[in-house]
Order: sequence, then structure tokens, then C-alpha cells
Amino acid sequence: MKRIGFLSFGHWNPLPGSETRSAHDALLQSIDLAIEAERMGLDGAYFRVHHFARQLASPFPLLAAIGAKTRRIEIGTAVIDMRYENPLYMAEDAGAADLISGGRLQLGISRGSPEQVIDGWNYFGFRLKEGEDDAAMGRRHAEEFLEVLRGKGFAQPNPHPMFPNPPGLLRIEPHTEGLIDRIWWGAASNSTAIWAAKLGMNLQTSTLKFDETGEPLHVQQAAQIRAFRSAWKEASHARTPRVSVSRSIFALTEDRDRAYFGRDSQERDQIGYIHEARAIFGRGYAAEPDVLIEQLRKDEAITEADTLLLTVPNQLGVAYNAHVLEVILTHVAPALGWR
Repeated sequence: MKRIGFLSFGHWNPLPGSETRSAHDALLQSIDLAIEAERMGLDGAYFRVHHFARQLASPFPLLAAIGAKTRRIEIGTAVIDMRYENPLYMAEDAGAADLISGGRLQLGISRGSPEQVIDGWNYFGFRLKEGEDDAAMGRRHAEEFLEVLRGKGFAQPNPHPMFPNPPGLLRIEPHTEGLIDRIWWGAASNSTAIWAAKLGMNLQTSTLKFDETGEPLHVQQAAQIRAFRSAWKEASHARTPRVSVSRSIFALTEDRDRAYFGRDSQERDQIGYIHEARAIFGRGYAAEPDVLIEQLRKDEAITEADTLLLTVPNQLGVAYNAHVLEVILTHVAPALGWR
């Protein structure tokens, strides 16, 4: 068995052919797709966060709304860019959304990806400490966030408060038990995967990674996952960690599928550069179900992971994306032992 969820970037643009023409459309369609995903038996609804872009940005109102409209499905991010986050305010928002959902939040956080603007976190009021780069700042914010989620008091109470205080130092409220075990780190390297394991975070690995060995992406990611689990074991954490991979997977079962994806299947990984470092971008999968099943059997990272996130072309609309997901659940997942 494998947990299967969708991952949406929430793109919106008033262009011909787009079913998602505004931010209003992107938000409401995200809620509708999560409801449909739960109806068909999918396990998770996940969203990417980007700033200064026509995409989903502030995740917690959306996650809370989905939490209020659904009952079972996991609700998460993949990922929130921690360079932009105030860890204390984020803990308040996350606690509220988790309580509304009944404890179903799964928050993927990370250092973030290349931005739409130069040093965008500066505009959000954040500054680097001496000797720190932006990646280190993102990891620092993540560690502060984890510490706040532990629920320990740290703030000195006012001796003359407006409302009565509980005894001792005060903590961020609302606090939700167990959320700290549902934080994931999106790692683009083996070293950050190991760092995340030591801190007790789950692991998310996506369709891109720094190219550390020259091997195919799925092989490098499988090794990354094994390194993460080894570091987790060495840290002697009490629980079993979770690991997700994300992939673009389309089963071609009707003319619409072939028109959208049948002629543009990216069958090889691509090489590029991020911050002058060589990176590998994973292939997409688009084929008839029987062919697709055999291709996916060979993906070592999917085999290693317990959770698979399917990236969706959200601008094609809720109905089509529900079709894409349902075809995977009915035509592909059972043959691979995922269902």
C-alpha cells in the first residue's frame, strides 16, 4: 500500500484555454479538487507556495477551508519557503488550521526554490545574520518553528495582563499536539535530507535535486531516501518517519489525455543549474496504462517512498484533474500494489 495525493501549484492566468483565470478561481478550485479527491479515495491534497507569482501564496486560509470542507483526506504543503516565514506567526496559523481539520495537517517546508524577484524575503522584513546566506536563514527559521511547535512556554508573562494567564512562561496558542510529527523537509541534497532526519522531520523529495552523482534522478533520490532513514535510525527517534516523492504521471485513456500529454512525454531527465550548482530535473510519465505501469515499476524512488504526490495541471480545471487522478487510482495503482 502507498499513500497517494495530488500536488497543485495553483497557477492562474487569464489566457485562452485556462480554466483558472484569477486568484479567486485558483483558491476555490483548489478546495473543490480536494473535495473530489477525498470522494474518490485519494489520501492527500498538497499545495506549493510561491511568492510574487500568479500562484498560491499564503497557504493557511486555503488549508483551513479545505479542512472545514473535508473529513478524512490529509491536507498539506510541498513546500512553504521558510525564508519568508515568521516562525511564531506561522505556528499560530498552523495550529489553527490543524485544529479546524481535526489534526490532518502535513506541512512541507524548505529553504525554497529560485524566486520571481531578487531576494524577495527582504521585502517581507527578513535580514541575513552575519555570515549567513539565505539557505541558512531558511533552515534557522525552520528550527525556530520546530522549537515553538514543541509547546514549551518561553515568553515572560505581563504581571498586569488584560486576561488571566496560566502559571509559568507562556507559549504560542493555539497549540496542537502531534503537529510537530507532521512536519516535512523538502530536501534537494543528501546533506539536507540527513539534517532533516536528525531534527525529526519527515522527508519530501520532488522532481528536482542537485546532481550529486550523475545518475538518473530516481536512482539519486532512492539513495537520498536511504541516507535519510539511516540518519533517522542513528538519531534514535521513537516514531517511523514518512517519505514522499512527487511525479508528473498521466495515464492516456482517452483522446483528451493524448491531446494534452501524448505527444509531449518527457522520457529523460533534464540537466540545469540552480544558483550555479548542477541540478537534475526528473522526467515525466505519460503513456497507456499498461506501458505506464511497467515504467513506474522501475522508478526506485517511488518504490522507496511511502507517499506519492501526483502533480496536477490545475489550469485544466477541476473536472479534468479529477479524471487524471481517478484514472491513476483505478488503472495504475492496483497493478503496482499501491491499492
